[in-house]
Amino acid sequence: MSPERYLAELTHSLGALETLARQSESVLENPVPACPGWTLDALFGHVGSIERWAAAVVRAGEYVEEQPPPAENAAEWFLEGAPGFLAAMTSLDPAAPCWNFGPPPRTAGFWLRRQAHEHAIHLVDARQAAGLPDPDFAEDFMLDGVDEALAMFAPRQIRLQRMADPERAVTFQVPDGTAWTFGTGDIAASVTAAPRDMYFGLWGRSSLSDTAMLDGDTGLALRVIRGPLTP
Repeated sequence: MSPERYLAELTHSLGALETLARQSESVLENPVPACPGWTLDALFGHVGSIERWAAAVVRAGEYVEEQPPPAENAAEWFLEGAPGFLAAMTSLDPAAPCWNFGPPPRTAGFWLRRQAHEHAIHLVDARQAAGLPDPDFAEDFMLDGVDEALAMFAPRQIRLQRMADPERAVTFQVPDGTAWTFGTGDIAASVTAAPRDMYFGLWGRSSLSDTAMLDGDTGLALRVIRGPLTP
């Protein structure tokens, strides 16, 4: 996907999050289903912290420390920082050298993709916490998010010892034939799901084990799905 497309998706999700952050205090106290222990206000604190960190990294071109969110009124803090974050994302040069935690090349364009999906997934969280239906995303954007999860995040989870190496490979595929192979060795299982189910499921916002069709070594497939494949 192009940098312009990532920026458009990010801008849309950010705007929707800003609207949700302006809800009443009682709604902001609602729990976030996919993030145990978090209220909706705390979710906005996390997003605001990530935004400030990503913007600082892009501006510096190198790693900087992430700052914690405030203990109270985090939604208001998020709203205060959102314009500066979007300005940093809008003005970055995607080809400029920049630290990131993905595979080479180490360029600023990584952050457009990462923040587009960061905000999309947390928009799901915010709407679920507010009792609203899940948002709709374009299919090609969700497939790009599946690619980010399986090609970038899942190997990183193993590298950081957050999940065990499956030792055998599992194929993840969507009905149009697009497929990703995770793990090494012979392919022992496959996981097939619609793009939306795959995208939401890999990020733990729905149950992929309930929505996907599993073939081959289903025990292996379930262990990999439960990974966790993403942070």
